[in-house]
Amino acid sequence: MSDENEMFDRGFDNRKTVLGAAHVEKSWANADAFNRPVQRLVTEYCWGAVWGDETLPFKTRSMLNIAMLTAMNQHHELAVHVKGALTNGVTKDEIQAVLMQALVYCGAPAALAAFRTASTAIADWEKEHGGAR
Repeated sequence: MSDENEMFDRGFDNRKTVLGAAHVEKSWANADAFNRPVQRLVTEYCWGAVWGDETLPFKTRSMLNIAMLTAMNQHHELAVHVKGALTNGVTKDEIQAVLMQALVYCGAPAALAAFRTASTAIADWEKEHGGAR
C-alpha cells in the first residue's frame, strides 16, 4: 500500500500470506473512518513488527495463536487463524494436538468450542483449496 510506511507494507503482505489476499483486502476495503485506525495498527504492529520478526516461523506462530485464541474463547478469530495455520503448513493432526493441550490447560468447555470452530474452519479451508491437507 503505497500511502503507508514500510512496516505497514510488510504487515499487509504477511497478513495476506497467512489469511489470504481476498480476506485482508476485503477487511481493509471495508474499514471506515472509525475502524481504519485499528486496522492500520494491527497491520503495522501485529503483522509487520511481530509476525515480521523471523525468530519464530509462521507455522509456530499459527499454533501459538490457536492455543491463545482458544484460551480466550475468541472463536471468530480462531476460525480465521485455523485457516491461516493450514496455509502455513500446520496439519490437521497438529491443530488437533494443540487443541487437546488447550483442553488440559484451558478447560474442556473452551476446547470443545474450539474443536467445533476448528472443524468448520478446516472444512471451509478444504473447500476453498480443493481438498484435504
